[in-house]
Amino acid sequence: MQIRSLIALWMCVVFSNCLFAQDRPNILWLTCEDNNVNWVGCYGNPHADTPNIDALAGEGFQYMNCYANAPVCAPSRSTWITGVHALSMGTHPMRSRYPIPHDRIRYYPDLLKDAGYYVGNARKTDYNIGGRGDGEAWDTNKVDFGKLKQKQPFFMVINSTKSHESKAFGDVNRSQHDPKNVRLAKYHPDIPGIRNNYAHYHDQVKKMDADIGDALKKLEDAGLAENTIVVHNSDHGGVIARSKRFLFNSGTHCPLIVRIPAKYKHLRPAEPGSKIEDMVSFIDMTKTWLDLCGAETPDYLQGRVFLGPHKESRQYHVSFRSRMDERCDNVRAIRDKRFLYIRNYMPYAPWGQHLNYLWKMEATKAWQRYHDEGKTDAVTGRFFGTKPMEELYDATVDPDNVNNLIDDPQYAADIKRLRTELDQWQIRHYDAGLLPESEIVRMSEQAGKTIFDVVRDPALYDVELLLAASRRAMQQDPGQLPALYKDLTHDDAGVRYWATVGCFYLQGEADLDMDLIRKQLKDASHHVRVMAAWILYRAGDKDSAAECWNDLLSNDSYASLKILNVIDWIGDGTEPYAEAIRSCKFSHGGYVGRMQEYMNLQPKK
Repeated sequence: MQIRSLIALWMCVVFSNCLFAQDRPNILWLTCEDNNVNWVGCYGNPHADTPNIDALAGEGFQYMNCYANAPVCAPSRSTWITGVHALSMGTHPMRSRYPIPHDRIRYYPDLLKDAGYYVGNARKTDYNIGGRGDGEAWDTNKVDFGKLKQKQPFFMVINSTKSHESKAFGDVNRSQHDPKNVRLAKYHPDIPGIRNNYAHYHDQVKKMDADIGDALKKLEDAGLAENTIVVHNSDHGGVIARSKRFLFNSGTHCPLIVRIPAKYKHLRPAEPGSKIEDMVSFIDMTKTWLDLCGAETPDYLQGRVFLGPHKESRQYHVSFRSRMDERCDNVRAIRDKRFLYIRNYMPYAPWGQHLNYLWKMEATKAWQRYHDEGKTDAVTGRFFGTKPMEELYDATVDPDNVNNLIDDPQYAADIKRLRTELDQWQIRHYDAGLLPESEIVRMSEQAGKTIFDVVRDPALYDVELLLAASRRAMQQDPGQLPALYKDLTHDDAGVRYWATVGCFYLQGEADLDMDLIRKQLKDASHHVRVMAAWILYRAGDKDSAAECWNDLLSNDSYASLKILNVIDWIGDGTEPYAEAIRSCKFSHGGYVGRMQEYMNLQPKK
C-alpha cells in the first residue's frame, strides 16, 4: 500500500510538472541589428518597407519608448546576457572582453535552464565578456522548429544580420529603393551620397524584415504560435553616421514589438494592435523574460519587469558611450519621455572623429567631403566639431536632437533634475567609466580583481569621490582652481586625473600655475601625464609635450591609445612623434595598431 501511494504521489508530481511546463509560455526573440525606429514602417516612416514587422505590430503591442543602454552591439548585448549594465561591470568599452565574476553573475539562459527551459540562440552572441565562452550557456545555436516543439517550454533567440551596419557599405547606386523616397534626418545634408545610402540601407532592412516573416511562418507551420510569445527588436539604433555609437535618439531609440497569444492574454498590457507608451530600457528585458518564464530573478539584476502581473514602472532611462573601437570617448545620457540630457566627459573629442569602420560607408565619406568643401551649415556641420559639456533636447518636438536647450533658462529645473538623477544612478550602479579605460584595467590587474569587484571596493575605486572630482572639473569655474590644485596632490590617481582635466578646461579662462602642471608630467598615472602635456602644448610648450608623449609611446605606455587620439585631435601632424608612434607595441586590443594604420605609421617589419 505504501509503495502504491508513493507511486501515485510521484505520478501526480510528474503530471503537475508537465502541466506547469505546458502552461508556461515559449518565447521566440527575433532580434536584428543596428536600426532605430525610423527604419520601420509602423513607427511612422512612410518610405519603410517592413510588412512583416508592421503586421506583427498589428497583432501585438508596439512599444513607443524603448531605448538601448549602449548605442553599439557588444556592450548592449553584454547588458542583455547578464541583466547588469555593462557600465556597472567594466564591459562597456567596445570589443574589450574584460572578465566578470561568473560565479556570482549568471547569464539569463542559465537561469532559464534551471527553470526547465530549453534555450537556443541562432547565433549572435558578442557579449564582450571574458572568462567564459559566449556559447556555453545555450543548449543549441541552430533553429529547428520540429525539435523546439518537442522541447517545450523553450526560449529561442533568432538574430537577423541583414540590417547590420556592414550591409550599408558597398555600392549605393544600384538600390531597389528609390533615393527620392527617403526621409533624411535634419542633421544630414541632402546630397546624393547620403540619399543613395539611405535607399541602399532601406533595401537591407527589407531583407531583415523578410527574415522576421520567415521565422514567424515557420513558428506557425510548426503549430507553436498559440504557445509562444514573440518579441522583436533591434540591438541598438543606427545606422547612417551620427546614429550608431551615439546617445541621441538615432542611436538608442529602438523598435520593440511583443505579440502575446490568447492563451496568455492575462500577460497582455492592452488590446492587440495597441501602441504602448511605457518606457522600456534594454536592461529591463532580462528580468522580464525571467519573470514571464517563472525563473529566478536574482537580486543583482538592475532592470525592471515591464510586462505581466509583476510589472514595474520606469521614469528614467540611462545610456552610455565609451571607447568605440580605436576612438576614445566618454558620455552619459539620461532621459524621460520628454527630455534627453547628455553629459560629455570628453567634450574635446569631436563627435565625428574618424573611425576606420564607420568611414567605409559612402554616406560618411560624402558627408565629410561636403563639410570639407565648406558647404555644411550650423546643423549639418556640427557633427565635425567638438562637443559641449552638456546637452538637453526636447525629444517630443526635436526627435533628431539638433536644438540644444542646455543654456535656455526656462529648462533650468529640468536640467537640475536630470543631472541629479544621473549622478544618483552612477553612484547606485557603480559607474566604472569615471576613469580612463586602461587606467581601471591596470588597477584591476594590479588588484587581481575583476573590474566589477574593483568598482565596488571604495578603497580602490570610490565612486562618490570620483564623481565629485569630475563634477569640479566640469564646472569650468575659475573659483575652483584652489580645489583643483589641491586635488593635483591627492593620493587617488583618479582625483589627480580629474584635477588635471579641470585645469585643461579652464585654460584660456584662468591663469594656470604652469609649474604645478609641469610636475604632473612625472605623475604615476600615465593619463595624468597625457593631459598635463596637452595643457603645456596649448600654452606653447610643444617640446615638453612631445617629449612626454614620445617617452610614453616609446615605452609602450598603457595610455598609448589616448595619446594617439590626442595627437590626431590636435591636427598639427604626426612628424614630431613619428618614430615613437612606429615603435609603440602596446596593443589595447589591437586598436593602437588601427591608429598607427590610420596615421600611416605602422611599425617597421
